[in-house]
Amino acid sequence: WLGINIFLFTYYFLFFDRDERYFYTRAILGSALAWARASAKCLNFNSMLILLPVCRNLLSFLRGTCSCCRRTLRKQLDHNLTFHKLVAYALALLTAVHTIAHLFNLERYNHSQQATDRSLPAILSKMHLQGSDKWLNPIHSNQTTVEYVAFTTIPGLTGVIITLALILMVTSSTEFIRRNYFEVFWYTHHLFLIYFIGLVIHGVAGLVRGQTEESMEEVHPHRCARYLTQKDEDCSHDCCKDPEFGSIPAESWKWVLAPVLLYIFERILRVCRAWQKVVVTKVVMHPARVLELQMQKKGFRMEVGQYIFVNCPAISLLEWHPFTLTSAPEQDFFSIHIRAAGDWTERLIDTFQQQNLEMPRIEVDGPFGTASEDVFQYEVAMLVGAGIGVTPFASILKSIWYKFQQADQTLKTKKIYFYWLCRDTGAFAWFNDLLASLEQKMAESGKADFLTYRLFLTGWNASIANNVALHFDTATDTVTGLRHKTIFGRPMWNSEFAAVAAAHPRSVVGVFLCGPGGLAKSLQKSCHQHSSLDPRKVKFYFNKENF
Repeated sequence: WLGINIFLFTYYFLFFDRDERYFYTRAILGSALAWARASAKCLNFNSMLILLPVCRNLLSFLRGTCSCCRRTLRKQLDHNLTFHKLVAYALALLTAVHTIAHLFNLERYNHSQQATDRSLPAILSKMHLQGSDKWLNPIHSNQTTVEYVAFTTIPGLTGVIITLALILMVTSSTEFIRRNYFEVFWYTHHLFLIYFIGLVIHGVAGLVRGQTEESMEEVHPHRCARYLTQKDEDCSHDCCKDPEFGSIPAESWKWVLAPVLLYIFERILRVCRAWQKVVVTKVVMHPARVLELQMQKKGFRMEVGQYIFVNCPAISLLEWHPFTLTSAPEQDFFSIHIRAAGDWTERLIDTFQQQNLEMPRIEVDGPFGTASEDVFQYEVAMLVGAGIGVTPFASILKSIWYKFQQADQTLKTKKIYFYWLCRDTGAFAWFNDLLASLEQKMAESGKADFLTYRLFLTGWNASIANNVALHFDTATDTVTGLRHKTIFGRPMWNSEFAAVAAAHPRSVVGVFLCGPGGLAKSLQKSCHQHSSLDPRKVKFYFNKENF
């Protein structure tokens, strides 16, 4: 992607800097023409790409069709939002280059129009007086200012509008805004409609012009340019005729037509699925203000680790929020766990707590694929969840329980290590029953070693510590009631990875994370450090959930 951008920019910069059709245009504008046009081509290319990473149905389809492909190829699909952000930053940078270059262009157009000498730029700027279709300089009056052109012409006005839309979208996409003011991010991101409409219209008026092919044949600039400044009234040679100019054809629509149509189809598909009736079969309120919704929907099929988008019209008709499915594919319902983390989730939890006879209507779009779908493709898997980030692994653990229940012999995975990091003890209550049931079922199946789990409490007070010290010798943990004792503090990842590598010296280990970026960097670093260069020995592959 970066290489293509560099190639496009370099190619079109040299093209517009040397193409003879723009000889007279360069006489007025200089190198700013090449800067503006090269950045415009790259803007078109990146505008073509920006929508593709957010076509969730397309990505899920590709993930399904790539199930037999190499693991690295499927993993690239999990970086869709990272790629989307990179393309957005490129658009912002290229827009700045394009805007600055055109500000120079307008200033030079204005300067050439006001010039009174017999220089080539001055003569070219007065050619509009000889015919309405012969102009090269879009500024036809000495009273016209750069600001006037920027806010009254189609290219100028649409350029201002799409630049403002892009600035709002980029600034509202920062981590702080998305985490704390998701509604601001959600609504401003829909300015992409204005961006694409403005982009298609932007080049229609064609303020930047070049010499036509017919005129080039009659009065080639290399042969006739010098005569423009020395022309006599009784001129009779071949170069007496004035050059004629035409607009550069608008091309943006050619670049963005296919992805825009694909995205429209994507949105139509989402709307159709959202209209399908969803029945909320059970509502459970867990500690730490976590709401569990169990739902049913006709034709709904899921895989482990997938996620859905949820809308509650009683709260907002337009807001859709992503939630990981916590149910297993083997269950006859699908469920999500919603933690209070913002205005929308707070209002949703309050709505379900206060509901009387009628259950609030819920709309669901999905499910969509994630990295966790590949967990059963590995012989050994390390699952790391932080807080509510445990939800995709709840689905995986539930599915394992059903596979043991049904004595599934096709299960490729031989060992799972599960790490759950929580700040408060109340969070462990969400899936205590699931872990306890798994412990019992694996013991009954003679596979007690299949699952090793470690629960880490990263925040505690003196009373919790004293209680643990008093009951240190009990068979079960005083915090969770499980057989494995809760560990106070954070994991020593180097030690954990070293132990897994020693226990499985010739295995491919999948490391799956649903948690913050800082933890992702630590795990990714550990994966690189503990993977052997020998392909016959242990190899760690890092996978992270992205929404």
